[in-house]
Amino acid sequence: MRIAFLQIAPERGEPSKNLEAVLGHLERARADLVVMPELCLAGYLFASRSEAARLAEEVPGRATRAMGEVCARKGMHVVMGIAERAGERLYNSSVLVGPGGVVSTYRKTHLFDREREIFDPGDTGFAVHDVADARVGMLVCFEWMFPEAARTQALMGADVIA
Repeated sequence: MRIAFLQIAPERGEPSKNLEAVLGHLERARADLVVMPELCLAGYLFASRSEAARLAEEVPGRATRAMGEVCARKGMHVVMGIAERAGERLYNSSVLVGPGGVVSTYRKTHLFDREREIFDPGDTGFAVHDVADARVGMLVCFEWMFPEAARTQALMGADVIA
């Protein structure tokens, strides 16, 4: 299995511009799984919940559909961090997208500091998914501090935690 990590410097508040940059990088990637940063399309710091809501998108949505098209052409999977809007709720989410579109969404369970003012706590629980020859789980940033999260996914058979 080939895994790539795409580290970008997203322009805060410019999800369309950031999406175009990410798609360009993905077209050049040669990997089975590409992992991108937390909130890679909207940027990380938000002044308010309303700003995050304005920049958030639904899953599936425009970005996940665009990722799915690239994944279908290249036979790859992508894990990307997004600000997710689900009705009136906002989540700091990680989405696994593959050749068939959205495979799974993980909503950050353990919010950090001011994130509690912006996002709702995740409600998806932990899961693992088949990607190429591996079982992949997802966590978001600060959650590395909670060994139970990684242990839960390991007990579920995770080979990789993105």
